[in-house]
Amino acid sequence: MTKVLFICHGNICRSPMAEFIFKDLVARQGLADQFEIASAATSREEIGNPVYPPARRKLAEHGISCAAKRARQVTAADYAKYDYLLVMDRQNLRNLRRIISADPEKKIRLLREFSGQSGEIADPWYTDDFDTAYRQIEEGCRGLLEHILRFGSDGN
Repeated sequence: MTKVLFICHGNICRSPMAEFIFKDLVARQGLADQFEIASAATSREEIGNPVYPPARRKLAEHGISCAAKRARQVTAADYAKYDYLLVMDRQNLRNLRRIISADPEKKIRLLREFSGQSGEIADPWYTDDFDTAYRQIEEGCRGLLEHILRFGSDGN
């Protein structure tokens, strides 16, 4: 089983969008039983809060539900549990490295790397551009799935 954790600042916009987009992709491929997929925050600000309404609406436009999702903070123990810890931007990367001090297995990556693009997933909390965030996240998730299918859960 491949275990994937998506991470952003608050776990109410980008990382839950990635979690549920990726769940939808693997389900459509008939692979849901081969994955454990979740999301978390690097901050404590939104713990317990649901997905931000505009992010929920953007997912719903694509027939994807994120019902019952509540924000949680990433922990050091998540490093041992997950095969991939995928962050949305470099600030998330810095914050995650404060929580998980070392990455000897090279599990921590920017999600956008898997789409063949450099850079970060635009933060719709600030830009209010959920279309761009959705597109960038979906591209990253598609690339991630292709990578995992090609190299397996240890293909970091």
